[in-house]
Amino acid sequence: MARVLSGIQPTGDIHLGNYLGAVRNWVDDQHTQDSFFCVVDLHAITVPRDPAELRAKTLELTLLLVASGLDPEVCTLFVQSHVHQHPELSWILECVASMGELRRMVQFKDKAKDGEESARVGLFTYPVLQAADILLYDADRVPVGEDQRQHLELCRDIALRFNHRYGDTFVIPEAVLPKVGARIMDLQKPTAKMSKSADSPQGTVLVLDEPEAIARKFKRAVTDTGSEVVFDPEKKPGVANLLAILAAATGRRPEGVAEGYTQYGPLKADTADAVIELVRPVRERYLELASDPEAVRATLRRGAEKAEAVAGATLARARDAVGLLPRG
Repeated sequence: MARVLSGIQPTGDIHLGNYLGAVRNWVDDQHTQDSFFCVVDLHAITVPRDPAELRAKTLELTLLLVASGLDPEVCTLFVQSHVHQHPELSWILECVASMGELRRMVQFKDKAKDGEESARVGLFTYPVLQAADILLYDADRVPVGEDQRQHLELCRDIALRFNHRYGDTFVIPEAVLPKVGARIMDLQKPTAKMSKSADSPQGTVLVLDEPEAIARKFKRAVTDTGSEVVFDPEKKPGVANLLAILAAATGRRPEGVAEGYTQYGPLKADTADAVIELVRPVRERYLELASDPEAVRATLRRGAEKAEAVAGATLARARDAVGLLPRG
């Protein structure tokens, strides 16, 4: 059985793009693959965060992942900082990665808005910690969005270099790009990807939004000039986004969905209804789980124990490979 690993930051709120492009696929993967899913809180502190909010968001995200269908009895669900092997392996890998490789990372350039001199070192080395996250679990497959492909390629390069230099230590992972619903766009800015950012609250559909709020956001969704309903992301990005969402929510193809519409209004209404029904059980289950937060903490403790059993063996191999003296 192939092993799959993926992670998500406990920042902002989970939106429709996260759910359709990642979380729903994780729920399917857990039944066919040896699945490890991680709430990556160490990655979240590469930029300033309110400590109390970060702790709260970490628990909320865990609740939402379980509510979405991740079964801790089937998969391994844990918090990154609960497994000390992550930062330990990251340091070893930092001694293998090069400055030039990290400088070429597009996300660092994008996020270091005030200039590289004032950016946090953790933001610069973020991709190496991400490589450690993956390599610790001998992951064969890593579900990633297109914006993370460069980081996955760096992970592969580091692992190959390490294996060449120190001997066969790490499994070389493959990227897996979801085919449907992988790129859900903002309802108000259909040329921009839906984001956790609060920059476009009316364009972002949250999984925990009330049904009325979801219906209102779709009713106000930006469409395009003309009235023809066709799936053409370049010429009709607004309509194409609605078709992609409706297709992903109902298990169809956007081109086929378009054949059933001649006006924008019914398309918006049907897309809203489909999304409301899609997330309704998630929201209801979330509210149930939120009434017993200690059960969630217990779930995370068990997940960390399962993760450490695998991560500890991998870190021991890496330590031995580079010549670190074992304790005792």
